[in-house]
Amino acid sequence: MPKYVIERDLPGAGKLSSMELQEISEKSCDVLRNLGPEIQWQESYVTDDKIYCVYIAPTEDLIRTHAQQGGFPITGIAQVRSVIDPTTAEMRA
Repeated sequence: MPKYVIERDLPGAGKLSSMELQEISEKSCDVLRNLGPEIQWQESYVTDDKIYCVYIAPTEDLIRTHAQQGGFPITGIAQVRSVIDPTTAEMRA
């Protein structure tokens, strides 16, 4: 199943309280439950003015449906083609 990174412009995101972040998370989970198991939220990274979310979904359209139903902004969606980390440097045979 494809993995996507979703960029969401949200001015002041880094100043959201833990309660506000919990409310956003609850809303997202509610929408995901209604959409079914094909779409999964893995994690999100909150920066000063953006939130970057990692989702697994069969299509971008399903991600857009989630955003629309939850009232979440989407600035961009990019499909993950590869994942690398420090262990990638050790792959030489």
